[in-house]
Amino acid sequence: MNLRIFGWSYAVTAVSLAVAFGYGGWEALVLCAILGVLEVSLSFDNAVVNATVLERMDAFWQKIFLTIGIVIAVFGMRLVFPLVIVAVTAELNPVEALTLALERRPEDDPTSYAALLGEAYPQIAAFGGMFLFMLFLDWIFEEREHTWMSWLEKPLARIGQLNRLSIVIALVALVLLAEFLAEEPAVVLVAGALGAVTYLGVNGLGDFFEQAGEQQIEKLEERDEQPARGGSGPSRLAKASGKAGFFLFLYLEVLDAAFSFDGVIGAFAITTDPIIIALGLGLIGAMFVRSLTVFLVRKGTLADYVYLEHGAHWAIGALSVILLVGIGYHVNEVVTGLLGVVFIVGALVSSIVRNRRLAARGEEVPVVEPDMERAQL
Repeated sequence: MNLRIFGWSYAVTAVSLAVAFGYGGWEALVLCAILGVLEVSLSFDNAVVNATVLERMDAFWQKIFLTIGIVIAVFGMRLVFPLVIVAVTAELNPVEALTLALERRPEDDPTSYAALLGEAYPQIAAFGGMFLFMLFLDWIFEEREHTWMSWLEKPLARIGQLNRLSIVIALVALVLLAEFLAEEPAVVLVAGALGAVTYLGVNGLGDFFEQAGEQQIEKLEERDEQPARGGSGPSRLAKASGKAGFFLFLYLEVLDAAFSFDGVIGAFAITTDPIIIALGLGLIGAMFVRSLTVFLVRKGTLADYVYLEHGAHWAIGALSVILLVGIGYHVNEVVTGLLGVVFIVGALVSSIVRNRRLAARGEEVPVVEPDMERAQL
């Protein structure tokens, strides 16, 4: 079953790594692999959310998301969007940015792609860092059933009851960073403010689509709970179809765009080469996130590893800090790329230890019963 689910991902990974090696040798291959791991690490919680929502959609909308959705994710956010970022920040059109990157001019050439992007990097770091930082703050200030690093997460959740606290902290941090780290404070302030606005807009759209989908689901469930004619009890729980499925599809697309944006922005902390970014994020990362989503839905064991979402968000928080610090100081790319992996592995190990401890005490570890419709994915 694993080969059936991950087969295409393995094949795409092999081809992508081979292309990266042919493009830039061992260095390009390693960077491509790190970006793939980074994308999977940052998007794991996205895959978890995708899986929980997909379980509530009928087979038609599941297939729509896993086909059309992956095309949008790969070619829209992870291939086109990085070039747009380069074009806007370096004041080039996308074709010129791609052409310049492929020319491979010496980095000390002031007209080279690397030099132009280096000049614009504080803006990129401020924009992406603020987006990621607000995402992390909104998560860490929210109360939840399980806590991973309880000594820190529980107090932060209590503090987070103050309304709009994440916005206040993020804006204060932006002002301080622009004042003390940036050579051009006004430019960094504008870029960071745009990153915050983008996050608030994407998050607002996600909430809107989620609420609309939830309302449609509730209507379906209320209708489905009516005793069947000639029967004595409710029928099987309704799956979202039609308008409900469409709303949930839109919600998932907005959510996926937000999380893929994390990876795209974070990629610039690893490398500035759009070809390597496209191979690592757009092909390896996106395909594995899709396969992971299908795997989680089929297995129905999302409740088993309760700390994975925590690890993913702490990785996002660490990456946002690195980007914001990057306004004035350079952080080693290898450290940046591997940091997310450390958090994810730590969260996975903690989840396994927790499950074994519960089993040793004789307590029941939550297990999601499989759904026959999952086999249709």
